[in-house]
Amino acid sequence: MKVIILKDIKGVGRKHETIETSDGHALNYLIPKKLAIAATPSAMKEAEQRRKQVTDRAALDTALLAQNIATLAETRIVIKAKANEKGHLYDAVGEPEIRKAAKEQARIDLSDDAIKLEKPIKELGTFDVPVAVGEVFGKFSIIIEAE
Repeated sequence: MKVIILKDIKGVGRKHETIETSDGHALNYLIPKKLAIAATPSAMKEAEQRRKQVTDRAALDTALLAQNIATLAETRIVIKAKANEKGHLYDAVGEPEIRKAAKEQARIDLSDDAIKLEKPIKELGTFDVPVAVGEVFGKFSIIIEAE
């Protein structure tokens, strides 16, 4: 039986994908749990439109993110934090603080999982911050100064 998957299901298929499965699996599991619908001609046409919208939206998001990363690379982002005489911060600067500074100073809103710091920054200076979403990678610099 042909069905259209409504949600990503590990080992079965991805959202809006048409698959061939056994009648029992489709009628007893996928359709009753609203994980799939029968692949009628109208449902297949609708699924194809949704799939096209998702891919168009992903391409637009990727282009926008690449533009935002380029803008961030040209912008000077300064974060002020309390530090001791040796240049060590009392409180580490992490992803939320960097995201907030980018939004305030460069007017660029990064998603929660875009910034890929290995560990929080704990001292004064200039640091490169890696950014990655999907297949788009980049980095920008931030300057941490003492208050």
